[in-house]
Amino acid sequence: MLRLRTALLLSCCLLATSVVAQERVIPTENVRLDYAQVLSVEPVYQTLRATRTEQRCDEVPAPKAEVPAPAKDEGRWNRMVNSVRGWFGGDEPEPSAPLAPPSTMKVNCRTVPIEREFQRPIAYDVDYIYKGVKYRSRLAEDPGNRLRIRISVVPYIAPAQPTASGP
Repeated sequence: MLRLRTALLLSCCLLATSVVAQERVIPTENVRLDYAQVLSVEPVYQTLRATRTEQRCDEVPAPKAEVPAPAKDEGRWNRMVNSVRGWFGGDEPEPSAPLAPPSTMKVNCRTVPIEREFQRPIAYDVDYIYKGVKYRSRLAEDPGNRLRIRISVVPYIAPAQPTASGP
């Protein structure tokens, strides 16, 4: 019986080592750089909205005020003194100008919010062609006429097929 158990244990160990020996080998990646021809570049914009307040003033018609009546005649004595005043070095006589009517417009000021929109490019959608195949990528900068690309070649390994006796 002891021999049977030892043989059974030994055969299990041999089976386990054969499963461990079937490790998968991961192939290395073959990488090179090349250039693709850019077909078109479309900027992607971010829209920003800002609000600020400004003071706006409008002129509105003022209510009509009563215009005072023109002053009465100053009298002979005042006219005579005013006419002689200039001869003796006094000030020039002040002409009696009629009073100007008050302004008929009134300024009305108020604070109003002003909304502004700003657009700035945040990315670029680039269409390019490489070896006859068209591609599209979103990039942070405009690449110009040529786009430097990374080409990676790795062999395809199909996933392991489960065997009838295995899981």
